[in-house]
Amino acid sequence: MSDPAKFAIPVPSKDPASKKPDQTDKEEGTSKLEVKKDEEKDGDELSEEDLQLRSELEMLVERLKESDTELYRPALESLRTLIRTSTSSMTSVPKPLKFLRPHFPDLQTLYETWPASENKSQFADILSVLAMTYSDTQPRGTLKYRLLSASLKPVNAPLVDPGTWGHEYVRHLAAELGEEFEHREEQEGGTSTESETSKVEVPGTIEDLRSLAKECSLFLLSHNAEPDAVDLLQELEMIESIVTLVDENTFDRVCQYMTRCVSFLPPPDDIAFLQTVHKIYTQFQKFPEAITLAIRLGDRDMVRDDFNAAGNPVMKRQLAFILARAQIPIEWLQADSADGEEEEEFSSDLLECLSNTRLSTSFREFGKEMGVEEAKSLEDVYKTHLENTRASTSNVDSARGNLAGTFVNAFVNAGFGNDKLMVDVEAGSSWIYKNKDHGMMSAAASLGLSLLWDTDMGLTHIDKYTYSAEEYIKAGCYLAIGISNASIRTETDAALALLAEHVENKSVPLRTGAIMGLGMAYAGSQREEVMATLLPLIVDEDVSMEICSLAALALGFVFVGSENGEITGTILQVLMEKAERGDKELEGKWARFLSLGLGLLYLGQQNGSDATLETLKAIEKPISKTAQVIVEGCAFAGTTNVLRVQKMLHECDEHIVPPKEDEKKEGDKEKKEGDEKKDGEEKKEEPSKQDDAFQTFAVIAIALISMGEEIGSQMSMRQFNHLMHYGEPNIRKAVPLAIGLVNASNPQLPILETLSKYSHDNDLTVALNAIFAMGLVGAGSNNARLAQMLRQLAGYYHKEADCLFMVRIAQGLVHMGKGTVGVNPFFSDRSIMHKPAVAGLLAVLTAFTDAKGFILDKQHWMLYFLVNAMYPRFMITLDEELNNVPVAVRVGQAVDVVGQAGKPRTISGFQTHTTPVRLGTTERAELATEEFIPYAAVLEGFVILKKNPGWESEDSRMQL
Repeated sequence: MSDPAKFAIPVPSKDPASKKPDQTDKEEGTSKLEVKKDEEKDGDELSEEDLQLRSELEMLVERLKESDTELYRPALESLRTLIRTSTSSMTSVPKPLKFLRPHFPDLQTLYETWPASENKSQFADILSVLAMTYSDTQPRGTLKYRLLSASLKPVNAPLVDPGTWGHEYVRHLAAELGEEFEHREEQEGGTSTESETSKVEVPGTIEDLRSLAKECSLFLLSHNAEPDAVDLLQELEMIESIVTLVDENTFDRVCQYMTRCVSFLPPPDDIAFLQTVHKIYTQFQKFPEAITLAIRLGDRDMVRDDFNAAGNPVMKRQLAFILARAQIPIEWLQADSADGEEEEEFSSDLLECLSNTRLSTSFREFGKEMGVEEAKSLEDVYKTHLENTRASTSNVDSARGNLAGTFVNAFVNAGFGNDKLMVDVEAGSSWIYKNKDHGMMSAAASLGLSLLWDTDMGLTHIDKYTYSAEEYIKAGCYLAIGISNASIRTETDAALALLAEHVENKSVPLRTGAIMGLGMAYAGSQREEVMATLLPLIVDEDVSMEICSLAALALGFVFVGSENGEITGTILQVLMEKAERGDKELEGKWARFLSLGLGLLYLGQQNGSDATLETLKAIEKPISKTAQVIVEGCAFAGTTNVLRVQKMLHECDEHIVPPKEDEKKEGDKEKKEGDEKKDGEEKKEEPSKQDDAFQTFAVIAIALISMGEEIGSQMSMRQFNHLMHYGEPNIRKAVPLAIGLVNASNPQLPILETLSKYSHDNDLTVALNAIFAMGLVGAGSNNARLAQMLRQLAGYYHKEADCLFMVRIAQGLVHMGKGTVGVNPFFSDRSIMHKPAVAGLLAVLTAFTDAKGFILDKQHWMLYFLVNAMYPRFMITLDEELNNVPVAVRVGQAVDVVGQAGKPRTISGFQTHTTPVRLGTTERAELATEEFIPYAAVLEGFVILKKNPGWESEDSRMQL
C-alpha cells in the first residue's frame, strides 16, 4: 500500500538560498526579528503578488494575537479563504502554507490561551492544515487538531468536511489515522515502544478515529481513489463498513481491488474481505460475481441464497452453469429440512444445466468447429519419423510400448468417442488384447476416457466388456464407468447402481476398479450413499492396506473440502489402531494414500484442520509426520499463505541420514556406508527410508499453497531452484512434480527449459518425474516447442524403457483432447479453485512420489486420476433459449488492471474470432461489439447472452 505519509513534502521555513550552515529547517518559534531579516534578503526574489500575500497573512496572524475578540472570526475566515483558494502547481507547496510556517509555533501557543468556543474550533481546523508542514517534527499534528476542532464544535453545528481542504490533506489525514490506530493498539497490547512519535497525545476515542476514517473514505471513493479508501478502512479494522459507503459508480472497482487483496492477507482478514465483497455484490444484484465468491468461500447457505435470490429464470440458468462447473452438489441448493419435496422445484432445463449433461454434446460440437473431430492415431502424436533414433532399437519392450499407446490414445481422443483403437473397432480386434494382465485394466479403462462425459453411449460401449472372463478387463470396465461419469450428474445414478455391489468382491483388481470408479464418478458430490458403501472398507481389519487406502482416497475425492467428521474420525481411528499394533503396513507404499484421503477432506479449509493435526501429532509413527504435512498443505491450498510456505520449507531443510551413520565419526562415514546398510538392513533401513517421505510431500505442499496466484507461483519457482541444488534425493524427485502442479496446462518457456534440464538428470527418478511434469505443464496445449523437446527425449532415452514410457505419456498429455482440454484447477478468470481437480492432480502426484512402486508397476491406471482435473477449455455463447449463437469475441492475454486509473484494456495482443472459441490458461475473452449483453461476469465455459435493446448495427446507422 502506498503510504501517503511518504509523499508529504517537507517545507523549509526559509528559501534555500538564504540558509546558513548552522541553521536548521526545524527551528521552532522563529522570532519576528529573524523574519524581518529574512524579508530583506528574500524581498528581491519574491514577486510583488507574493510579497503582498505574505504581508496580508502576517497582518491576519497579528490580528489573532490582539485582545479584540471581534476581529477573530473575520481574520480566521480570511485565513481559511486564502489557504483554500491558493492555486499553485501540483509540484510546489501552496504559498500560504509556506509563508505561515514560521508562525506555526506562535499560533500553537496562542491557541492554548483561547477559551473554548466556535472560534477556537475554526482555529484548530486551520492549525490542522498548517500542521502538515510540521509532520516531521510534530507527528500526527494534523489529526490532533482535526479531532480538537471536532470536539469544540457546538452540538448542532455541522462538522467541516475534511475534503474541503483538498486531496493532499485527506491523504495526510488517512496516513496519520493509520499510525494513531496502530499506536493505540500497541498501547493496549502493552508492546508500545517509547519513541518520538508515541509522545504525541491525540484526543478522541477509537470511535472518533473510525468516524473520521469514514469521512475520509467517502471523499477518497468519490475521487477515484478506491484503493486508498479500502486500505484506510482495513488499517482501522473496519472494512465491513465500506458496504454502506459505495455506490453504483464505485462498487465495481472497490470489489475488484478487495478481491485481489485477498491473496496477500493473513487469515481471518482474507475471509472477512471476501464476505464483505459478497455483501456488496448482492446489494447491487450482481449474482454471478456473488455466487463465485460464495463458491470460493465454500459456504453452503450463501450459495443457496444467491441462487434463489436471482428472480430471472435465464440468470438462474447462468448461475447453474457456474455451479455445475464448480461441481457444487445439487443438494446445497435445497433447504435442509424437506429434501424430497424441494426437488420438484427445479425445472428440467435448470436441472440439465446443474447436472452438466450438455457437456458432451457441446464439447463434440466445439471439436467440430475447431476442426479436430477426426480421431488421431498414435503415429500422429509420436511423429517417430522426426525422432533421430535407429530403427532397430526403437521397439525394445512391446508390452510397455502398447501400454503407453493405451494412455496416449485415451488422452488424445478424450471425450470425442471415436478413437481407432478402442471404440471404432470390431469386438475381437480391440486394443485391449494387445496388452498383458494388468495392462488390460488400463486398456479397458481407457474406453471411459474416450467416451468422457458421454453417459449414455459410454455405458453401451463399456457394457460389452463387463462380461469378459478376464478379471483385469472387468476391473478396467468398472473404472471406465466411473471415468465416463466424471463431473456429470444423471438421474439414473448408473455408476452407483453398477459399482456398489462389486466393492465387496473377493478379487483385488475388481474391488480396486469399483472403489476408484465410484470415487471418480462422484468427485465433489458429497453423496451419503457412497460414504455408506466405502466407509466399512476403511475400518475392516481383514482388508489389505491397499484397499483401505484406496477407499479413503475415493472418499477424499467424493467429500473433497467438506470437513466430514465421520470420515475424518474413521481414518484417524484406523491410523491410531494400526500404529498401536505396530502394523508394518503403515511403513509401506500404500499408507500415503490413506493420509491423502484425510488431507483432501480439508482441502482449502485453512484452520479447520487444527484438531486433526493435533490428533496426528499423538501418533508415534513416521506416517504421522507425512500425514501432518499432507493435511496442512491441503488445508491451505491456493491461499498463498506465506507462513505456511515457510513452515514447509523448514521441513525440507533437515538432512536426514540413516541413524546408524549418525553415530559414526565423520571420517568413517563414507567408507563404511555400504557395510552399515547391510548390517541394519531389516531393522534400520526401512524406517529411515520412510522417515524422510514427509519432505517429499512438503515440496508438493509448497506448490499446493502457492499456486493460483501469480506472484506466489513465481516466488515458489525460485525456492524450487534452491531445493533442487541443495536437497536430498527424496526432495529433488518431488521438485519437478511441484513445478508441474503450479503450472498445470500453462506452458511458459522458462519453465519448459527448467524441466527439460531436469529431464536429463543423473538420478532417473528425477528425470522420470520431470518428463511427466513436462506433460502436465503442457497438458492440452498442443505446444509445438514442447512436442519437439519430447521427441528429442524419446531419442535420448530410446534404450531406457521406463523413461521412454513416460515420454510417450507426456506426449499424450500435451495433445490432450487434441488441444481442447486442460487440467488447470483454476477457473472463472483463475479466481476459483476447483477442488475435485486439485484432488485428482494431487492423487497422480502422490503416485509419482514412488513411480517405481505405482505407475511403473501395476498401478499405471492411477494416471486416470487426471480425469477429475480435465475440462474443456472453451467458451460457448448461448441465447436465452440455450441455443448456440455465434458472436464475435476478442481473445488475448489477460492483463491485470485492478487499481489502474480510467478504463484500461483488460486483454493485450488480442485476435477476433467467432464463438465457440478456445481459451488458454492465461487468456481472457471479451465481446467484440455491444450487440449482446452477457449474463455472466467472466466469459468462460457456457455464457448466456441477451440482445442489447439500445444497440444499432452499422447498416442502420448508415441509413440514418
